[in-house]
Amino acid sequence: MAENRASADGTGNGEGYAEGVPCWVDAQLPDVEAGKRFYGELFGWDFEEVYDSTVLARLDGEPVASLARKADGRFPTVWTVFFATPDAEALVRRIRAAGGQVVTAPVEIGEGLGRAALVTDPEGAVFGLWQAGGHQGFGRRHEPGTFGWVELYARDTEVANTFYGGLFADALFGPDAEPDFGRAAVAERFSAMMPPHFVVHFQVADCAEVLGTVNRLGGRVQVPPFETSYGTVAVVTDNQGASFAVLERRAARENLT
Repeated sequence: MAENRASADGTGNGEGYAEGVPCWVDAQLPDVEAGKRFYGELFGWDFEEVYDSTVLARLDGEPVASLARKADGRFPTVWTVFFATPDAEALVRRIRAAGGQVVTAPVEIGEGLGRAALVTDPEGAVFGLWQAGGHQGFGRRHEPGTFGWVELYARDTEVANTFYGGLFADALFGPDAEPDFGRAAVAERFSAMMPPHFVVHFQVADCAEVLGTVNRLGGRVQVPPFETSYGTVAVVTDNQGASFAVLERRAARENLT
């Protein structure tokens, strides 16, 4: 099977990320400049304009996320996770067959960067697909200021496990799998009325310290710190309302690669 771990430079096995591995995250925001100020101070990111109203966030020169201006004010202000695939069209067909829906069919992004699609699982949780071109995905991950985990909060975790296990069996359950993707019940951390959704986790060195910075920058704590099998987590919103989590890894997994 394809390797489900990052190399030293975080770019997977040298040929991109294996299918089903979270490989990118982006935020759809009303004000990208405000987003740059917030995340630049919170995580130490620098930014580069890449196309349209989208900026690439870098940490020490390596790509870690993107921020984009919402095309329509009615769209949610949200962080979206993208899962890698070598063939977005084929994966879209499998998603439909498994009970998911297509929000946006695969389209070319930028000048040969890759192909992206937005889809939902059977319960309506939205996620992205990324077929790499010139942009493979994360250049760094599993370290402070970069992607560390994504959690799906589902109404029925058995339905979620069946759906994602069928789509991404090797990445989640293969013999060499070290997945960055968990599933939990919505009611464990949120109101039972909240719809199923993904929460992107960014790794931090000190959760409590980062929460103070979030508050100072105009964000707020949505779910106070709690313990998980993969570390201490708190769910927050930025100063425009986009939710994400901060993750302080347990010492044994601090250098997960």
